[in-house]
Amino acid sequence: MTQRIAIITGGSRGLGKNAALKLAERGIGVLLTYQSRREDAEAVVREIEQKGVKAAALALNVADSASFPAFVSQVKAQLQQTWQRDSFDYLINNAGIGIYAPFGEFSEAQFDELVNIHFKGPFFLTQQLLPLINNGGRILNVSSGLTRFALPGYSAYASMKGAMEVLTRYQAKELGSRNIAVNIIAPGAIETDFGGGRVRDNEELNRFIASQTALGRVGLPDDIGAAIAAIIGDELGWMNAQRIEVSGGMFL
Repeated sequence: MTQRIAIITGGSRGLGKNAALKLAERGIGVLLTYQSRREDAEAVVREIEQKGVKAAALALNVADSASFPAFVSQVKAQLQQTWQRDSFDYLINNAGIGIYAPFGEFSEAQFDELVNIHFKGPFFLTQQLLPLINNGGRILNVSSGLTRFALPGYSAYASMKGAMEVLTRYQAKELGSRNIAVNIIAPGAIETDFGGGRVRDNEELNRFIASQTALGRVGLPDDIGAAIAAIIGDELGWMNAQRIEVSGGMFL
């Protein structure tokens, strides 16, 4: 059987890194992207290779849609070089940043940055990569629990994620003729460096979230990486156009 290949944006750190490792444990090859931390990305590639799976890393700024045609050319070359393939199977649109600011103080520059990274970027990157995705492949977008519940300071971020949830349904509808399933995962609060590491490093915030979560703790990267691997897996191949929240039961 030909090894399946996943592209994960933002795979050098945080949830993207964890997802890459979980997919590698299932024997899936990984082409991950990074924005600036080349050393971190190469370290993840080595860790994946130690699991007996092929991997590679490419630089990508998801906020710069003008760079996507050149990036797609790099993807084609890397697929040939590493896997002797001209296509891949899974796309995980994970790359992102968090900007925390009250609605009344949110700047237009901050808004535009979030739009480019969290909505315009995934929209056009997926479009550009469509010719390389195998029929029967899968696309997984990333949302947030913040589209269901509202916490002050995340109005713009959550709005972009809400847009991605709508886009997911349209992608599923329009790509169904190619048997490509499209879903979106919505993590709850996770202990990572995301957004400056507020959930991980602020003990008071961490305790509050744990107290408001049915399973009694804040999420860990392993919780989400394992979920991503499961959603991508064949066992859930009939699941399509769904928002899957993985939050331990926050704010029920």
